[in-house]
Amino acid sequence: MTFRDETHFYDCLGQLFDQVEADMPQAADSLLKAKLSIRFNVTEPAALLLINAKKRPLQIEYGRAHNHKPDLEVDITGEALHQILLGQLSLTKAVGSKKVKPKGPVWKVMALADLFYHAQKIYPSIYEAQ
Repeated sequence: MTFRDETHFYDCLGQLFDQVEADMPQAADSLLKAKLSIRFNVTEPAALLLINAKKRPLQIEYGRAHNHKPDLEVDITGEALHQILLGQLSLTKAVGSKKVKPKGPVWKVMALADLFYHAQKIYPSIYEAQ
């Protein structure tokens, strides 16, 4: 398993999004332009992640505490997300191979492409450090 548990997952992604926001605030522009909120329903480990780009700054919520109805839900394994963030799996291929299963307006999932592109520059070192 790529992530030891839910805590390890949240630690890696929390650090990643904090650093992306600090170093590359433009990474969230296409999400903000789409005024999109996306919930990731992650398995292996079981985790929830909500990215709310209705307004700046981007709001990211970890865990089950949020009661926000997202525009798009995405079912994904921790391993598939890890591969996307390492640049080993493209978002398009992940959707096509059903490793990423969007529920809602599927075309909106591509608004994540910029965010993932910028995250790929930072994620490998964060994952290694964890």
